[in-house]
Amino acid sequence: MHSCMDWRSVTFDWNRARAFLVTAEEGSFSAAARALGMSQPTIGRQVAGLEEELGVALFARVGHGVALTDTGRALLAHMRAMGDAASQIALVAAGQSEALEGTVSVAASEVVASHLLAEPLVALRRAHPGLKFEIVASTQASDLRRREADIAVRHFRPTDPELVARKLTDAGAGLYASTAWLAEHGEPTSPQDLATAAFLGFDWGDAMAKGLTALGVPVRCEQFVAVSENQLVQWALAKAGAGVAVMMEAVGDRDPRMVRLLPDLPPLPVPVWLTAHREVRSSARVRVVFDHLAQALAAR
Repeated sequence: MHSCMDWRSVTFDWNRARAFLVTAEEGSFSAAARALGMSQPTIGRQVAGLEEELGVALFARVGHGVALTDTGRALLAHMRAMGDAASQIALVAAGQSEALEGTVSVAASEVVASHLLAEPLVALRRAHPGLKFEIVASTQASDLRRREADIAVRHFRPTDPELVARKLTDAGAGLYASTAWLAEHGEPTSPQDLATAAFLGFDWGDAMAKGLTALGVPVRCEQFVAVSENQLVQWALAKAGAGVAVMMEAVGDRDPRMVRLLPDLPPLPVPVWLTAHREVRSSARVRVVFDHLAQALAAR
């Protein structure tokens, strides 16, 4: 739309207008300089420059301060309107910058990625439709230094000094089996009842058997009937009735087809850390996603 305003008639510097407005409000060049974070001589030069551009005297010196001339008073209301408009522009711009855009990559284990990230990421998309997400689902820890991911959910404390890390919670994991498995084998009432049960694990090594035994569940390597590095595969096997699986409580307790075995046993500790590279963390969109995930995962 064509404007009827003659922009050529506006020949004064708007920064100088701001110096005049703040000096009028504060009552002296020195106070205006403090308010604007500038030097007093700079404020004085800007006001003098505005007076020269407009061809009028705006202030008269009174002692250590200044007083508005009649012309200065006549212009002040219009200058205040300019100041209000400038403040409004800054506010609108700040609001628009909240409409974050771009892709943020989040790395997590398959279980966390598939069961615990969906709801918070959907909520983030509702708040910031310009955000997009890449989910890196793996049991292998992504290398944040090499930007394999912007943010990572980890179950150990990162030691790299270049990473920002926040401990969210000590989640727990328990032993689960399907209703079909329980119908066939009966529900155990003590850890000893699992001494001959089929188990599902990550590999054929004895680390998992030793960990469970240390928690009071006697498990031998021979009891593992199927293994997979992917815990979602273990979970699928457990749901099919193949045996007992270890799963985070936040996931296992929500699955109606699965039953928590020996619920009085203390849960296996699963620390949850959220981490990002220091430089990446300074990105506005990464910071918003980091803070939202921290709150959502800690609540879970």
